[in-house]
Amino acid sequence: MMLRNGEGGVPQRLSVNSDIERCTGWLNSISIWTELLVADPQQGLRRVPATSEAMMTVRIERPLSPHLQIYRWTLTMTLSIVHRATGVALYFGTLLLVWWLMAVSSGPGAYAAVQSFTSSWAGRLIAFGYTWALMHHMLGGVRHLVWDLGYGFQPTEREWLTRATLIGGILLTVLLWIAAYAIGGGGR
Repeated sequence: MMLRNGEGGVPQRLSVNSDIERCTGWLNSISIWTELLVADPQQGLRRVPATSEAMMTVRIERPLSPHLQIYRWTLTMTLSIVHRATGVALYFGTLLLVWWLMAVSSGPGAYAAVQSFTSSWAGRLIAFGYTWALMHHMLGGVRHLVWDLGYGFQPTEREWLTRATLIGGILLTVLLWIAAYAIGGGGR
């Protein structure tokens, strides 16, 4: 219960329900909200008076979010998902990096165990994937930085940035591995 000043300044008790009814009546009297378009599966689009019941019906009947069938799948959408996946992959790859650092500090026996894993074909594949995830995620971050600065939103610019991120991540990974093999002699 609330106390409000009635006519002549005399306190008047109003319930919460009467306040809600008064607000609903006020909303219904606004000229902008006099009619709503409602999508009815049987009747198609139809106009209804903008009452509180109609407004609740509209909220219930409209979809929560657009379905993927509405959109044409684009490279930008794919790389948005890949950017998130590479972020998750970097967490797990960092565990391998921590394992290697712990082995280095633990001594020759632990380091030899890690080195035998990383020199196997599976270890090198995982390290190559980790390197690609790192390069791709870094370039995806640069792409998002460009967008945050307000550039690259035109369709051609957006597609160019997306392709540059994809191709750049692959090229940087390959170049980094070629340099590592050339400098470190990783072919042994």
